[in-house]
Amino acid sequence: MIKINPAKVCVVIPSYRVVNHILGVISEIGPEVGRIYVVDDKCPDGSGDYVEANCKDPRVVILRHDINQGVGGAVMTGYRAAIENGADIIVKVDGDGQMDASLIPSFIEPILAGEADYTKGNRFYDLEEIRAMPGLRLLGNAVLSFMTKASSGYWDIFDPTNGYTAIQADIARYLPFKKISSRYFFETDMLFRLNTLRAVVIDIPMDAKYGDEISNMKISKIIGEFLFKHVRNFSKRIFYNYYLRDVSLASIELPLGVLLLGCGVFFGGWNWMLASREGIATPAGTVMLSAIPILVGLQLVLAFLAYDIASVPRRPRHRRIRNLLNVQSKG
Repeated sequence: MIKINPAKVCVVIPSYRVVNHILGVISEIGPEVGRIYVVDDKCPDGSGDYVEANCKDPRVVILRHDINQGVGGAVMTGYRAAIENGADIIVKVDGDGQMDASLIPSFIEPILAGEADYTKGNRFYDLEEIRAMPGLRLLGNAVLSFMTKASSGYWDIFDPTNGYTAIQADIARYLPFKKISSRYFFETDMLFRLNTLRAVVIDIPMDAKYGDEISNMKISKIIGEFLFKHVRNFSKRIFYNYYLRDVSLASIELPLGVLLLGCGVFFGGWNWMLASREGIATPAGTVMLSAIPILVGLQLVLAFLAYDIASVPRRPRHRRIRNLLNVQSKG
């Protein structure tokens, strides 16, 4: 068991319409945490005032927004406050009671051990517990997980919308707070930003609790936004990692593979349409001319994906940052 210094660990709780659960969440946070930031995100129920009036835990600090900024904006406010007060590890827990606060040591230990820069919950480890998850959430998480793997570059993680996370403060300092999505895409966008920093991210097994809380997220309203942002982040990541920072064989495989694949499909489809109009069979030579670039292009794209999957960050970045700072201070 790694020794934890509570003075260096804090918890951020974004608070919006969670007055029925937040006191219980705070009461479950153990002594391994030295400070708890409750961020009242212009809550219509006055959750900040409610906690201030009813919570006697001396670790609690209330932060208030004059304008609702979404869960991402609330978490960024908590991050800033924690960094300014010298925290080493910042844990984010929702205020709706779905996250088991007794798991906080499990989230911070891999960071203290130098195994990760960022840890996040994964509700899909225990197959028995998955049955407790609402069917719509189960399907949605499966689809979103695959999309997030591609857009973030973290192919070895799952459950991307899980908001139970912990981050090393040296990594949090380098996050572009103003650019990170502030609403429901926040957790996914965080992964993309962490990949640009080459931070190591690992999953922590956890169970979710579902009670009488009401989700404010409407799938029909966010699916188009999520799809657009995933495509945008994927494009940015590929440009940053394979053309701006470095050029490798994979930098050639992807565009060449997509070009050959597209040309083969277009050529084959065009000739099939012409043959159909004439009522004749497409010549075998034409079929081969279409099939060959499709097969070669597909192989090149698969080769790129294999390279991309193998390129998931493995060396924690916060250790390198601290070593660099120590060298600079000694110099």
